[in-house]
Amino acid sequence: MLTSEYGTHCLHVDTTAFSVSGEYDADFDSRDMTITYGHPKDGRWDLKQFVLGMATDQHGIPLFLQTFSGNESDKKTLLTIITHLTENLQHPSKVYHIADAAFYTAENLATLGTHTFWISRVPATLNEVKDLVAADLVLQPCADDRYRYAEHASEYAGIPQKWVVYHSAPMQEQQEKTFAKRLENDWKKVETSLRKLRARAFACEPDARIAAEKWLQEHSQFCFTSMDIQVITQKKTKKRGRPKAGEPVETVYTVSAEIEHDAKSFEEKRQKLGRFVLATNDRDLSPDELLANYKDQGTVERGFRFLKDPSFRVAEIYLKKSSRIQALAMIMVLCLFIYAMTEFRLRRNLQETGETVTGQTKKQTQKPTLKWIFFRFRRVRELRFLEGEVVTVLVTNILSSAVPSPILK
Repeated sequence: MLTSEYGTHCLHVDTTAFSVSGEYDADFDSRDMTITYGHPKDGRWDLKQFVLGMATDQHGIPLFLQTFSGNESDKKTLLTIITHLTENLQHPSKVYHIADAAFYTAENLATLGTHTFWISRVPATLNEVKDLVAADLVLQPCADDRYRYAEHASEYAGIPQKWVVYHSAPMQEQQEKTFAKRLENDWKKVETSLRKLRARAFACEPDARIAAEKWLQEHSQFCFTSMDIQVITQKKTKKRGRPKAGEPVETVYTVSAEIEHDAKSFEEKRQKLGRFVLATNDRDLSPDELLANYKDQGTVERGFRFLKDPSFRVAEIYLKKSSRIQALAMIMVLCLFIYAMTEFRLRRNLQETGETVTGQTKKQTQKPTLKWIFFRFRRVRELRFLEGEVVTVLVTNILSSAVPSPILK
């Protein structure tokens, strides 16, 4: 039973891959997992790997872990984790299982049905999402003034859902930095496509004009600055040189065109940067709650960063049995549990007492990371002075705005 002390109503699910060293042959294979090549998130395509799946609450406290084969698909692993969670963890109120877009498949949604509540980002590859993101929507302000939203009812995989289109000002600002680079890449691709159109020979002028119009429809972000149909007389034999007297020839038509970016299309596309779609099967959830719950997905990602941090002192992994790899994963996640629980209690005590600490940005905060607190205590010393029967304890080098005072025992 999940306790309500920590407000555990959001379970954030994600996976990451750990590369392994050494030779792993077929003898290692077991029913539980296989060490094999997959999609490495650390860029080490030369190493085999295993996948670690984990679920945390919104405070980053890990509640579940499971190891998978190195080539296991996220679509399957995320469903497996959520299924185990629903079978083994209970909570008196609603529990939301939160995952990224890899979870959002028709098979997964149909498997969970309507009784297990979930929140997910909808893949941008779905046609319905493309249409929503590109549509002219009336966006309402969120409680967080960096976001605006528009609600949309959907029924995907036979499951009635609430979709919410969000516009994020920070995301738009970030995407605009790469927007110009994407336009440059698009321009190169379009120029290649246009050269192919110019090289085609058509039997009649109408065919050439139809091809030009079709090309323009397929590249709607561009427009013709000039377009003409040229008439060319050429040999039927395709040999070089001018046709000789009496040699059979044919008349063909080619497209001669120059292009530029469509200014209107360019601006519309730029204005719609920073949009994304979140979905949930709890249609009573408000857009503000939906966004707030999903944004905490970063807690499980921060947990993975903790496990992969060099300071964790886990370097090259080489264990000959799957049970030993599973044991190592358990120890690592237990360390994360202690770290996350300590950090949660530290932050809760700061909120209860109304006190703050100086954060890494030199601003006062009630949500410091535990790693930062450890860093601040790196030079703290405790000095003990014995005067007769009285022991005086002095703590020095505390990095705070307050002047340390002696503590008498």
